[in-house]
Amino acid sequence: FLSVTEDLVRRRAEHNNCEIFSLEEISLHQQEIEKLEYLDKWCRDLKILYLQNNLIPKIENVGKLKKLEYLNVALNNIERIENLEGCEELKKLDLTANFIGELSSIEALKCNIHLKELFLVGNPCTEFEGYRQFVVATLHQLKCLDSKEIERSERIQALQNYPEVKEKIREQEKAYLLKRAREKEEAQRRMQERKDKKQKQMESKLGLDSPDSLQNKENHQAEGGREQETWRTVEDDEEDRRFWEEPTPYTPESRLETHRYIEEKRRAKDNIRESKKREKPLRTLVTAEGKVLNVNVPKLHFSLKDDEENNQIILDLAVYRHLDTSLLDVDVQPTYIRVLVKGKPFQLVLPEEVKPDSSCAKRSQTTGHLVVSMPKAKEIILTKQKVSTSSKDSDCNTLKKNARRSGQVEKLEVDPHKYSFPDVTKIVREKERIGQGPIRLQPEQITETKK
Repeated sequence: FLSVTEDLVRRRAEHNNCEIFSLEEISLHQQEIEKLEYLDKWCRDLKILYLQNNLIPKIENVGKLKKLEYLNVALNNIERIENLEGCEELKKLDLTANFIGELSSIEALKCNIHLKELFLVGNPCTEFEGYRQFVVATLHQLKCLDSKEIERSERIQALQNYPEVKEKIREQEKAYLLKRAREKEEAQRRMQERKDKKQKQMESKLGLDSPDSLQNKENHQAEGGREQETWRTVEDDEEDRRFWEEPTPYTPESRLETHRYIEEKRRAKDNIRESKKREKPLRTLVTAEGKVLNVNVPKLHFSLKDDEENNQIILDLAVYRHLDTSLLDVDVQPTYIRVLVKGKPFQLVLPEEVKPDSSCAKRSQTTGHLVVSMPKAKEIILTKQKVSTSSKDSDCNTLKKNARRSGQVEKLEVDPHKYSFPDVTKIVREKERIGQGPIRLQPEQITETKK
């Protein structure tokens, strides 16, 4: 069973800086708590305690909470009002939708002299004849019962009829307690049946029935895991249908059984999900033949730019702006680049070979994008080399080289910002250069003339 833990209390005490000794209010609703304990030791100053919608069968371990003013234990499995005598300051008690059939147990609240409001709606005792009169006559301090104010005339009348009403309540209580005893026996029998059935299913699945069944199981496994999974799903659906369609009385046992069934199904689903995660094959980034694939698992936008001026390739990967850089792993290879974004691979085959050692990765300060600069391995483009070979064969090669050399000197000596009129001679020389191929081949041709 699940009980109140210190970790749970601390987590729910965030408003008090996770300090529990000075806690005055705490909400522990919908925590599947099955046992109420430790709160009277850890949180002595509690004034408001919310415990609704749990599986608590008994009010206990709250008697030392002297300052407690409001206790909400609605939607639980409580069958009796008890152990609240020590809550001296209790003003409001909510027991809505529990299983209180022993109405005479409210006499224990006579000690709580400050109790003004009591809620018992949705309990079996509210169906008893003379229920309201009995409560009003028993608890003189009450001002409000089930959200309805108790008037003076109502109390006088209830006190006048108290002996008769009390006798009626006792008889109805006895009948209810006999019914509850039968319900408990029935619940015990059903639980045992379900346990035996589950045991048989486990044995048949493990193949403990006979050697033939074991052989059949092995053959079935050999046919393929997919069919087995489908079969199991159909069986589960059938079991679900039977469980939810079977009529059962609304008792603490049935409520607990339903909760445990749901919890069991949830755990089974989680286990299947976890096993599928483990079985999930790794994504292929490089084929068996050694072919590198283009992959974009994180589904990020990107652009690949060929920067001819600086003889490099630039990748701009649109990673999330607030993503921590420690979650990025960049690996540049001569023919491809791989980036792991939170473990998810982005891989791109490059159009040209690059130098991994000289590559540089940076984050943009404005967009957060990852920018990777990769210098090309070949400094001179092949097409330019072809042009240079054709220019070698020309007869007037030496004259053109001299003209280029003189042009270079002119560029170094003359500052273009000193004059604003167009330089005609320069334009003519540029025209002459057009037929001789790119300007970048000057150093190569100069070395040839020196030879």
